[in-house]
Amino acid sequence: MSTINLTKVWDPLLRIFHWSLVTAFFVSFVTEDDLMQLHLFAGYLVLGLLLFRLIWGLIGPKYARFSDFVRPMSAIVSYLKELMAMRAKHYLGHNPAGGAMIIALLASLLLTSLTGLATYHLGFGEDFFEEIHEFFANFTLLLVGIHVGGVIVSSLYHNENLVRSMFTGTKQLKEME
Repeated sequence: MSTINLTKVWDPLLRIFHWSLVTAFFVSFVTEDDLMQLHLFAGYLVLGLLLFRLIWGLIGPKYARFSDFVRPMSAIVSYLKELMAMRAKHYLGHNPAGGAMIIALLASLLLTSLTGLATYHLGFGEDFFEEIHEFFANFTLLLVGIHVGGVIVSSLYHNENLVRSMFTGTKQLKEME
């Protein structure tokens, strides 16, 4: 009988952030024109969560820090090539593609939030900012789809349940980079 060695990777605040952001973005996206007060509340929550994540990316635990997963484009491309060739390394934290997706999602959500704020509260050219706001909301949804696809591919490739690890905070120790 073999033993499974689990190690803590995702801290509780990061996991609460992740699932809160998923919920707030979903609520904001589906309520856009019909329930404006709920849309605005969810949008403010997204903005607050993003501010938390930016701070946590600087001062949080190892695997939450940007310094742990932000890598140069060459490393991202190399990882994706290795993945397609079925020889990608396993990472305990975010792999280079996952790290790039985190940055893309944070940037797109921040632009969505700021253009929403400009549209609904600051009165800056409502039509102009509203179009940009809608573009980035839809672009974020596209990124979410790619992110979920990447989680599925990586989970299958490395034989691990990444969704479960975002609930439990643990991942199985394997041969790492």
